[in-house]
Amino acid sequence: MTPSNPPRDESTTAHLDSTAHLMNRISSQLASQLSLVSLNGRRRPGPPALVVVAHGSRDPRALSTVRTLLDRIREQRPGLPVHLGHIELNAPLLPDTLATLATREAVLVPLLLSRGYHIKRDIPEMAAESQVRARVSGALGPHPLLVDALYDRLVEAGWRTRMGEATRRRSAVVLAAAGSRDPESKVDTNRTAQLLAERLGVPVVPAYATTAAPTVPDAICALTARGHDRVAVASYFTAPGRFATECAEAAPWIASAPLGTHPAMARLVLHRYDQSLATPAATATPRGAGNCAISHTRPALAI
Repeated sequence: MTPSNPPRDESTTAHLDSTAHLMNRISSQLASQLSLVSLNGRRRPGPPALVVVAHGSRDPRALSTVRTLLDRIREQRPGLPVHLGHIELNAPLLPDTLATLATREAVLVPLLLSRGYHIKRDIPEMAAESQVRARVSGALGPHPLLVDALYDRLVEAGWRTRMGEATRRRSAVVLAAAGSRDPESKVDTNRTAQLLAERLGVPVVPAYATTAAPTVPDAICALTARGHDRVAVASYFTAPGRFATECAEAAPWIASAPLGTHPAMARLVLHRYDQSLATPAATATPRGAGNCAISHTRPALAI
């Protein structure tokens, strides 16, 4: 008679997994601290801080999403000081975050998907009023990594990765964005829509929750009138909120989740950070800006 295997103790396994995870975190943190010490015992200068600048939202899910994204960034770049600052509505506000950094060097990466007033004026002016030696990166988009995230979110929502030609002709996507009065914001969103259309092989129409036209319902109606009865809404928002919810509710078929904590988002934030440090800063600054270097170059599409 063959003896049976002893039952597996799940609680012991879970405990060991938790302990291993904790030891990995401690080892990572210790390695990052040791990397700041040279052979002669003197502390090496650390890298400039990364300040992720979120817009802010009354929806509590937005703050939770952004905080989780920052954890993902820290996991990808141990030893990099990562901070959060909001333009409005949520704490910490950007000026308060910059005040804690005193005169340190920092790169501000807006968690915004296209150019607009916040990137051109609000964030640089807040940085200029602080003592921080700051660089402000460009918007996250357009960029292929955003297209990767949009594609994956659509697939999660039910988009077929393979479809027949008849189904493809009936299908289309509305790229739902927040909207801005800045014409360059529409240029950036249009470019993302083009990249997503190339990836999906179906029409992708950019539309907006506020300020700009067309609205999401208008874009859906226009596509339906052209014979597209399978219209998906791709949520081009960094986190959940009122606009993202309203756009999803307008979807006649499927609607994807906001980009949120998709792995491509953390990679893209770090890419913008590295890009800002590698690119000579523009000389133009807002009036009174002493410590703020602002890049006005259009974000590159390749990494």
